[in-house]
Amino acid sequence: MIFVGVVNAIKVDLSLQCTGTCHLKINWQTGNLPFRNIQLCHRVFWILYRQCLMMHILWVSLSALSVLFRFSILMLIQLLGQILHFGQGQDLYKSKQVRDKQIARVLGKVWSPCLVPTIAAAAYLRLAGRPPVLPSSNLSYAENFLYMLDSLGNRAYKPNPRLARVLDILFILHAEHEMNCSTSAARHLASSGVDVYTALAGAVGALYGPLHGGANEAVLKMLSEIGKVENIPDFIEGVKNRKRKMSGFGHRVYKNYDPRAKVIKTLADEVFSIVGRDPLIEVAVALEKAALSDEYFVKRKLYPNVDFYSGLIYRAMGFPTEFFPVLFAIPRMAGYLAHWRESLDDPDTKIMRPQQASSREPHVYVGEWLRRYAPVNERILSPETDRLGQVSVSNASRRRLAGSRV
Repeated sequence: MIFVGVVNAIKVDLSLQCTGTCHLKINWQTGNLPFRNIQLCHRVFWILYRQCLMMHILWVSLSALSVLFRFSILMLIQLLGQILHFGQGQDLYKSKQVRDKQIARVLGKVWSPCLVPTIAAAAYLRLAGRPPVLPSSNLSYAENFLYMLDSLGNRAYKPNPRLARVLDILFILHAEHEMNCSTSAARHLASSGVDVYTALAGAVGALYGPLHGGANEAVLKMLSEIGKVENIPDFIEGVKNRKRKMSGFGHRVYKNYDPRAKVIKTLADEVFSIVGRDPLIEVAVALEKAALSDEYFVKRKLYPNVDFYSGLIYRAMGFPTEFFPVLFAIPRMAGYLAHWRESLDDPDTKIMRPQQASSREPHVYVGEWLRRYAPVNERILSPETDRLGQVSVSNASRRRLAGSRV
């Protein structure tokens, strides 16, 4: 582990790559997933199923929000948190029963608008102009989600079991992955004593970023730009010359082949045999082969990660790219909640307060050292002064300004 520097006994660790913020018992990634006895499933999917609010609350909420999936999920989680915990203090979660009830509300699959799969399915249906569908208690977790998306209200409908199994495996692979960006956000917020729904909304906000939950969307865009297998050599050279960016390769934790990517790759052919083959899979396989046989990528330990093939599978199953982060968020809620629950039980948990980097002792500050206060009308801007960017006038503003005022 390499630190950038040490100032006043404070280790400067940019991006917190070498910093541990808690004692973790939930999961530890060493390059191997615990598939032999499915420990991951037992750790995070252990809930009971209950009911809470009326379905019309969800529909009214969705109608008031943007049709964009990712924002709808984030805002709905915050809204439901305010509904469920209005007027209650931070001591609410001292009760284990109350804590576990929130976990059941978020992860459960039976009828309740508080539950993330139901919210996600309702957002999907809202964009399609269709009413929400109540969950079914007779189906598995993944089957129930597909049922809400595709049944059109027909209670006798049953999703394809092979596709449900694929989605179930994808959910397990995405359920938990130790102290990543969004999980850190959840624990960071929870350390201040906020309600669990605010912590989850913050985590989803981090997951929404293109470098995190939107990474598989970036892979699809990259493969589409390559277009044909014949264009791969030129793309590889562009990456080596730092003119192009390769998405879906490399990982902060794994310095070899991401074990989750191996599992997902085997699922692609099964999905394609049911819904049809995605032409970009040929480009993906050829790109992987070219990269793994090139010393440039091998030397830098750049191997396919979990995002490289997952986007192709989701697209083949008919999910729009803007829905990919939601498909990531549904299973990852289990991981967020496991971390949230653990942080509440940890006696060493305190509000997180990272230090800043500094080159001058004893102050943790790297700006201008001493300067005289000058009134606004006496200030002279130097060429190095940071200035506001020029904001262009939109056509909507031009239309408004072209109108007459009475």
